[in-house]
Amino acid sequence: MRDPSLRQLRTFLSVVDTGGVTAAAQALGLTQPAASQQLRELERALGVRLLERVGGRAVPTAAGRALIEPARRAQAAVEDAMAAAGAHRAGETGRVRLGTGATACIHLLPPVLAELNERMPGLEVIIATGNTPDILQRVEEGELDAALVTFPTALARSLTATRIATDPLLALLPEAMAPAGRAALTAAELGDLPLILYEGGGTTRAIIDGWFRRAGLAPRLKMELGSVEAIKVLVASGRGCSVLPSLALEGQVPGTVVRPLRPALSRQLAVVLRTEKVVDRGLGRLLSALKAGGAEGPGR
Repeated sequence: MRDPSLRQLRTFLSVVDTGGVTAAAQALGLTQPAASQQLRELERALGVRLLERVGGRAVPTAAGRALIEPARRAQAAVEDAMAAAGAHRAGETGRVRLGTGATACIHLLPPVLAELNERMPGLEVIIATGNTPDILQRVEEGELDAALVTFPTALARSLTATRIATDPLLALLPEAMAPAGRAALTAAELGDLPLILYEGGGTTRAIIDGWFRRAGLAPRLKMELGSVEAIKVLVASGRGCSVLPSLALEGQVPGTVVRPLRPALSRQLAVVLRTEKVVDRGLGRLLSALKAGGAEGPGR
């Protein structure tokens, strides 16, 4: 036995409202035989009589009266579903899950999200933070729609990346530890100072370690922390020096000096998607906003 269809329920409700099959058929744009056929199929599916003739009108039986409210709810639910899908289709609403690092979350995303909210208020953007390898795995597994991550990094074949910005890496030193007379610091000069670096396992830390390694040195680590903001506080208090993304140093850190590195060092910021990801209007607008924000951000 087939389940009742929405078309059958709609025809039944129209007969109840108009009092006749002919009038209901006209209201629905059907022929009278087609409307009658739908009513017969609905009664056959439910196993009960739903309508009877009283005084020349079609009126619901007891079973028909019991069906009216459930049928109206079913029709309303379908209308709600169509309205919800229509809002997504029109770009009025949506939901995007974005993964990124803490630095980009704090310093790059706020203006991007604010502008996006002005353009598409109905778009919900959910942010997840973590190290690049973990974020990329979540994108690959479909837990996240996109990622804003640090390059260079290895990508699975199922992922594709678009680079959006170059973010220089800079030395941050307490004023008392900053060498005088030279603008840029070499690995040898920085290696003689106590260093507070971001914890290992992330791409940015790997870039910094590679810079020291190319100079034949290993960083003299005093501390490793998982928070760039905590590192800035400790450097300002005189506990040590650090190498941080310029994105995190756009505002002045009192009590510190910012110096470039020699040779210069930078990281790339990129947006990563699954190769076969369907880019709906909401995700498309977020990607455009990220690209625009990256072009106006570090390394511009």
